[in-house]
Order: sequence, then structure tokens, then C-alpha cells
Amino acid sequence: MRLVPASFILALAVLPNLPAFAVPACAQSPLVLNEILAGPARDWDGSGVFSTRDDEWVELFNTGAATLVLDGWLLTDGDAIPRCAFSGTLAPGARRLVTGRESYDWEKAHGYPAFGLSLGNSGDRVMLWKVAGADTLLMDSYAYVSHEAAADRAIARVPDGGPAWTLFDGLNPYVGTLLPQGNGCAPTPGAANACGNTPTRASSWGRVKALYR
Repeated sequence: MRLVPASFILALAVLPNLPAFAVPACAQSPLVLNEILAGPARDWDGSGVFSTRDDEWVELFNTGAATLVLDGWLLTDGDAIPRCAFSGTLAPGARRLVTGRESYDWEKAHGYPAFGLSLGNSGDRVMLWKVAGADTLLMDSYAYVSHEAAADRAIARVPDGGPAWTLFDGLNPYVGTLLPQGNGCAPTPGAANACGNTPTRASSWGRVKALYR
């Protein structure tokens, strides 16, 4: 568990580097990052209008066996400036979807620069924090790279809340070789991270012939 002064997230700051595909900063956290879409190319928030700002989204998931009080939990990207804070409760096994529009409205209402989730398309980090007294704890973190943030691709835990991340690329197939590979399924905001397809990898004719030499 990482402890950071509460004032730290209230100013522009940079956290120490974390590796891509990092394990959670606090493995016992009941609330985790579950799915991230940083490069929207359609109307994901259902407003009827496409916006690269408003249609970004992050999904949270309650892995615990008890209802979770969300007061004191907040979300940032890699610059550690608060993008959205939460209230209310979340039932066991339930999801909480945060769109760029919700983030933008929250920032305006609380006096922060209003940019929405501000997820970088060349790579960024999404971080989940919890205020605990005078400290702010980093509870979960995921650093993604550019192929995970391409248009309408999401990176998600499979199964929900699990340790492994998979690229949901059904709307924009990934044919490269970097990890994580795509599973050929569409992103699943607010729904189970399930996929009935068998992951495939594009191959050249030369590679196919080499299999039979």
C-alpha cells in the first residue's frame, strides 16, 4: 500500500514511474480499475453527440463481498490531478462507469481545470485513490501504451476484477505483436468483461508456409 500526502493530489505532480501492466499498488483493494477506453471514436456516453472528451470512459468494479461506500474514492490520470470523486455505494460484483462527460462536469463543479478524464492516446496511466484521514492511498493503477488506446479499443480485466488484462479490439482489430493481444470482442462498458471468441493473430503468407516446412 502506497501512502501519499493528501495535498499531493491537489497540485500538479508526477508520481514515480510504474511499469506497464503493473500489479495493483494495493492488492487487497476491493475496488479496482476494470476496463479503460482512452480513444473513443463513437458516442459511448449515449448523449447523441460524439466527443473525444466526453466519450472516454473508465469502469470500476467491486471485487469484495460487501457493499462498498464510495465516499473518499477518486480517479486521476497520470498527472495525479483529481478527475472525478465518488459518493454513494457500490454493491458486491457491481460496476461503476465514469465517462469523460461526468469527469468534466465534476471538475467544473469543484474548481479544477475542466478537461474530462484526459486520457492520453499515446499512452498514459489511470490511478484509483482513496482518502484516508490525512493520507491518500494509491489503491490501483494501470499504465497503458498506444496500441491499447487506439480508436474504440478498450483494455479490460478478464475475468472482471482479475489480475490479467486483455485488449477488447472487436471494433478496431489489432494486428501487431505487442502485448496485450486483442480478443476480437467489442468493449463492454457497464457489462461483464466476457468474450466468446477465440483470440487470433494476423499472419503473413510466409509465416503460414513456414509452419509446414
